[in-house]
Amino acid sequence: MSETNTISAQARPLADVLAVATRHRFAVGSFSPRYTAMIDPILRAAEQLRSPLIVQISQREMQRYGIAPDEFGAAFRAALDRVGTTVPVVLHLDHSFELEVLQAAIAAGFTSVMMDGSAKPFEENVEISAQAAELAHSHGVSVECELGKIGTTDFVETDKDEEHYTVPEEAAEFVRRTGVDALAVSVGTAHGLYIVKAPKIDFDRLRAIRALSDVHLVLHGGSGVPAEMIQEAVQLEGGGISKVNIATDLEEALLASLGRTVRMTNAECSALPPEELRRAEAAVEETVAAKITSFLCSADKASLFN
Repeated sequence: MSETNTISAQARPLADVLAVATRHRFAVGSFSPRYTAMIDPILRAAEQLRSPLIVQISQREMQRYGIAPDEFGAAFRAALDRVGTTVPVVLHLDHSFELEVLQAAIAAGFTSVMMDGSAKPFEENVEISAQAAELAHSHGVSVECELGKIGTTDFVETDKDEEHYTVPEEAAEFVRRTGVDALAVSVGTAHGLYIVKAPKIDFDRLRAIRALSDVHLVLHGGSGVPAEMIQEAVQLEGGGISKVNIATDLEEALLASLGRTVRMTNAECSALPPEELRRAEAAVEETVAAKITSFLCSADKASLFN
C-alpha cells in the first residue's frame, strides 16, 4: 500500500470509523456543508458533543456550488485547526461518477471516496466499483459504492426520481467481487426533502442484506426521516446502518436563518456580511447537534476510539 494522503494524520479512513460504529450500534453522520464556510460549525458541534463525524461533498455539489476538490480539502484542513478538532473525523467524497474525480479527491487529501455506478447495469457497476476500490485502497483511502437506485426530490445527486431497491443476494455478490468498504443501499429513503411521499425504511430488506454480508451499510437521504426510524435501522441485531448522509436539512436551516429560499454559490456564501455568516453558522451547528443527539446516537462515542 502506498503512503497515505496529506490529511490522514488528522482524519481517518471511513472503514476505521464505521467499524467502531457497527460494533457499538450507532451511526456516524455524514454531513454535507455544501459551502466551505459551513465546515466549522459542523466540526464545532461534533467536538462539543464528543461525536465522531464525517464531512462530505459530492461531485455534483462541487459543480453546482463552485468548489474544487483541492479547495474543499484545504478548507477542511483549516477548519480542523481553527476548531481544534480532536474527535475522529473523515473527509468523504460523496456521489461521484468518474475515476478521475476520485483521483483528484484523493490527491486533495480525502480519506474516503464514493463511486456511484448505480445507474449502470450490474456487471458495469461491479467493474467500475472494483476499479475505484483498487485505486482508493492503494492510497490508504476507504471506498463506498451504491447498489440499487435511491430516489430523489431535489435532483442534486440524481437526475431522475427513480427507485430500485437493493437485492440482498446481489449486494452480497457485489461486495465480494468489488472489495468495497461501505455500501449505500436503496431501502426506501430519498435524497432531498419529503414533500409528497413519506419517508420509509424496508427493515426486512436491511436485515436480509446484513445476513448475507458484513459490509458497512450506508443510508442516503437521511434528511427528514423520523429519528425513531433511523434509530431502528442503526440498532438492528447484528449491525445495521452505520453511516447516514445528511445534506438538505443543513442547507434548509442555513437558508431559513438568512430569510432566503434560493441556493447560493460557495463564493456568494463566503461573501455574506459577517453577521449573516454568524447566523448561518449557528443554524447549521444547531442542526448538526440535534442530529447527533436525537438521530444518530453518536454523542460521547468519541471515547470508543483509540
